[in-house]
Amino acid sequence: MTRAEWLLAPGERDNTATRLDRRRPDGKAWSDGNQTRALVHGAPYFRELLAGIREMRSGDLLLFTDWRGDPDERLAGQGTEIGTVLCQAARRHVVVKGLLWRSHLDGLRFSEKENRRLGAEIEEAGGECLLDMRVRPGGSHHQKMVVLRHPGRPELDVAYVGGIDLCRNRNDDATHRGDRQSTAMASAYGPHPPWHDVQLALRGPVVGDVEAVFRERWQDPAPLSRSPVTRLRALMHREDPDADSLPPQVADPEPCGTHTVQLLRTYPNRLLRGYPFAPDGERSIARGYLKALGRARSLIYVEDQYLWSPRVVACFARALSGNPGLLMIGVIPTVPEQDGRLSRPMNLVGRVTALEELRRAGGDRVAVYGLENHAGTPVYVHAKVCVVDDVWASVGSDNINLRSWTHDSELSCAVIDESRDLRRPRDPGGLGDGARVFARELRLGLMGEHLDAQEAEGQRTTAADALCDPATAFGVFEEAAAALDAWHEGGGRGPRPPGRLRRYAPPDLSGAQRALATPLHHVLVDPDGRPLGMRRRKTF
Repeated sequence: MTRAEWLLAPGERDNTATRLDRRRPDGKAWSDGNQTRALVHGAPYFRELLAGIREMRSGDLLLFTDWRGDPDERLAGQGTEIGTVLCQAARRHVVVKGLLWRSHLDGLRFSEKENRRLGAEIEEAGGECLLDMRVRPGGSHHQKMVVLRHPGRPELDVAYVGGIDLCRNRNDDATHRGDRQSTAMASAYGPHPPWHDVQLALRGPVVGDVEAVFRERWQDPAPLSRSPVTRLRALMHREDPDADSLPPQVADPEPCGTHTVQLLRTYPNRLLRGYPFAPDGERSIARGYLKALGRARSLIYVEDQYLWSPRVVACFARALSGNPGLLMIGVIPTVPEQDGRLSRPMNLVGRVTALEELRRAGGDRVAVYGLENHAGTPVYVHAKVCVVDDVWASVGSDNINLRSWTHDSELSCAVIDESRDLRRPRDPGGLGDGARVFARELRLGLMGEHLDAQEAEGQRTTAADALCDPATAFGVFEEAAAALDAWHEGGGRGPRPPGRLRRYAPPDLSGAQRALATPLHHVLVDPDGRPLGMRRRKTF
């Protein structure tokens, strides 16, 4: 196997303006020699992030981007509020720079006040946090990254990339009892919504790549908002309108592991004035998926907040149609985040039509599940994970929908491990690629949690090894969900079967609901950010 068969070559990104593919002298569009760890759930991520920030000292560099930031969200107990921790770092003369999506109005269930308050606190402490609305109309900055650089101590350098925001609801763990600091969601999730999510901890040369992504956005000369109303509000609130200069970027950390990591992104075709680092937008997340799915032969394992839009799942459907032995497992939220009379069908119609397309292509080779905790409360799946044939793994901020692939800003990591996993099947795809340790361990770890079969670190069990086989894993998921469904249907009598899986049955939407919800879904929920010619050609 060559990594070029799975990852995008520089020209395949289709964005020559970015520094990402020309910042290394070897001309590679990815970085080798990295160490990548999956931090499953917010609680372990927040604890590690807290420890890393507290280690920082004067002259170190802390960069972050976020969709939402709640300054009072605690990372690990009283006194560890995100605003407090970042402000303490700034007062120690750590260079703290943040880019927060400005957000839409709170009345529309967004986070304008929270983001503005976090930004104001950081600025008052001596850092700089800009409220960034340089997006397409109706769009958002959805990237979630933190970069910690330590000039003179590069062995401490680390970047975090994934789906976890620095905000409420995220501080949950594998028990899924929910974050004690919660915001309201659909009533089915209760007062403290259980939350399933994944973030990557990255060490090695890729840290420099993540920093380069931040710097491209930070140095965008366009005004933070083009709206006269927004700019007037910013003036009234005395917000910082301009990005100060950053210290020069130091050399990338030395190689320290066996993981090849390629950063994939989405930027829209921004109207009037494009991004200088992506004048026509960038859709390398979509292109990365298309390339990896072209090699899928055995198992596609997906955890996703949405998994909707027929125009996006069409590439999964083509893989299923072209490979009769290919299986697909999806883990998604059982209930949409919002349960309003209009918002619920508006959110569901894209999923219903997408799952119909997948099942037309794959039939009973496609299985989709929701999760619940041991109290029977649905778990909100916010993770954005895809593993193909235990070779290629992707974790990021992007969901499988048109908005994430074309319209909002997103950041994802495609990971291929040089180390082969020698458990059988050693080459599940049959193309000579072999199974790779990181991708397989990520899949097995996630599956183990959903089956209540997690192991102590470093231990192996026969049951876990059996899940290496895609057909076995597919069947075990099916049996576990069937047992739990039957237990619920029987009134919960007797011991509760192990596992957290429930077979997902898409709700019926009437013809009238579909007719009303579909145009709203396309315009508001899942818009298309591609240039017009690309839309006509149905390409990314």
